[in-house]
Amino acid sequence: MAKVERKGAVSPELLRDFFREMLLIRRFEEKVEERFRAGELPGFLHVAIGQEAVAVGVCRALEEGDVIASTHRAHGHALAKGTHPNEVMAELYGKLEGCSHGYGGSMHLYDIERGNLGANAVVGGGLPAIVGAALAFKFRDEPRVAVAFFGDGATNIGTVHESLNLAQLWQVPAVFVCEDNHWAESTPASQHMPIKDLTKRAVAYGMESMKVDGQDVGKVYETASKAVEHARSGRGPVFLLAETYRLVGHYIGDPQVYRPKDELKKLRETQDPVDKLRAAVELSDEEFEELDREVTELVEGAVEFAKNGTDPKPEDALKNVYA
Repeated sequence: MAKVERKGAVSPELLRDFFREMLLIRRFEEKVEERFRAGELPGFLHVAIGQEAVAVGVCRALEEGDVIASTHRAHGHALAKGTHPNEVMAELYGKLEGCSHGYGGSMHLYDIERGNLGANAVVGGGLPAIVGAALAFKFRDEPRVAVAFFGDGATNIGTVHESLNLAQLWQVPAVFVCEDNHWAESTPASQHMPIKDLTKRAVAYGMESMKVDGQDVGKVYETASKAVEHARSGRGPVFLLAETYRLVGHYIGDPQVYRPKDELKKLRETQDPVDKLRAAVELSDEEFEELDREVTELVEGAVEFAKNGTDPKPEDALKNVYA
């Protein structure tokens, strides 16, 4: 009889699986940045290099039927939730074959089929929708969980507090994942928040809170599994704080003059979650090169898929617009 792995347990095999996912997200975003700088991608672009462990650890703690809402930094969440790189890349190129059929682009990725209710260019904009989804799950008596990703800067936004308040009042099965990278665009946390421990945001609502090292995917997975189980079992929502680091600018092309001169160099040397996991699983150079070649080919194939995709018809621009 096959051994069934306990949800939240992290085996060496699972860590290697996580590493592949995180490496795929890293190579995908590096390629996206390259193509954006080459002038091939429209609009603005925000990558989450350095935050891959949060996306993978949280999404792998979910089950089929669970849903997420993302932020304007959404590629990693979409890939971790199961959208194929071809579909994400095609969306960034504005093609019909994209996961949002060319309507979304980088900041408005969605994939309802795989439980991604959408990225949002509005800071904190995904939380009200997640509360609504979780409330629907509760009304229908469905054992499903809704997860909202958001940054530390979003915790100053009114809709975030309204969402936390109602979620706790109604005891909905929601998990609120705060990706605390210590920057609200270019503003350091010390200049926009009077507190350092963001789990205190949940105290006012009597909400269960958890904290985790967002650069350690194993710990993220373990903690997220506990949070999801808490919500799924009917014990109410959870505020999950993941301490993480954005190893890039707020957007592609950001000069980052607001950072201390040597900060990025030090962070890349000490806080890169991909490097940390590679060391933890003790991958040989040969094993790493093989994995790297595999995911790089997948990403290169996604670019070709996107370039050969179908451009939307101009007359379809206002389809699905109701106001």
